[in-house]
Amino acid sequence: MDKLETMKAFVTVAQESAFSKAAGKLNISPQLVSKYVSQLEDKLQIRLLNRTTRKVSLTEAGIEYYQRCQQVLADIDEMEGSLTDLHKNISGLLTISAPMSFGTKHLPKLFAEFQDIHPKLKVELKLTDRKVNIVEEGIDVALRVGKLESSSLIAKKITPINLAIYASPDYLKKHGTPNSPIELQGHTYLKYNNSESSMLFSQFGIEYKKLGLNEKIVTNNGDFLVNAAVYDEGIIIQPTFIAGEAFAAGKLKQILVGYEPAPLALYAVYANRKFLAGKVRTFIDFVSQFYGDVPYWD
Repeated sequence: MDKLETMKAFVTVAQESAFSKAAGKLNISPQLVSKYVSQLEDKLQIRLLNRTTRKVSLTEAGIEYYQRCQQVLADIDEMEGSLTDLHKNISGLLTISAPMSFGTKHLPKLFAEFQDIHPKLKVELKLTDRKVNIVEEGIDVALRVGKLESSSLIAKKITPINLAIYASPDYLKKHGTPNSPIELQGHTYLKYNNSESSMLFSQFGIEYKKLGLNEKIVTNNGDFLVNAAVYDEGIIIQPTFIAGEAFAAGKLKQILVGYEPAPLALYAVYANRKFLAGKVRTFIDFVSQFYGDVPYWD
């Protein structure tokens, strides 16, 4: 027996003075309303209502119980309302981890719009390309780019992250433009050291070692590689969210179109789905809608 449901049924019958009217207000059958009230009386071992063919009225005990029930139900409604207001008017500190390049380029606008809606919320953003332990380091939400390994954490896909292959016009003029992956032989490759270069062309059946690429620069920052490519240092494979601006400005050309590595994704990663704090759920809902299925940088 659901005590709250039986209390609601009893209070509504008392207010409407009829089982049928109470049933209509509660959108359930009169038989179920009668069953709820009877269960309540059996539980309390006391009669709460006087029933006649024309009218239902409260007994003396029913009057006292009705008043108590009204207060209990009002208190519950007030509590739930205050929690809803807390969810809508979120405040406090929200701690977020995000990759360096993505955070620098694409989070300021998101945070500006998010905090316009929630001005009482303070955001602490930790930019790092290191994979943080969100539980040990007290992170509410981690934004991660890549293909996620299975874990006990919850991951929500936010938007696709496309990769493309670029070089500067002057580099291509000097060294030639490859039209297939095998034509990369002898070219200079500016490598991101957290990636598995052997995987970047594996879907095309080419062994990375056979390409004979000159790994002239190896680093852990995509912005550096894009800038190096702009200065004619070599070929890069980078996410479009990093290289898109230089490409749009004509500083880089996209090459090997159709041979791009498989897309990655941006994920929001958090510790637990159950009883998620309002500020965390609100941010995840917001970021899920912000970039869309085709992000603005594409």
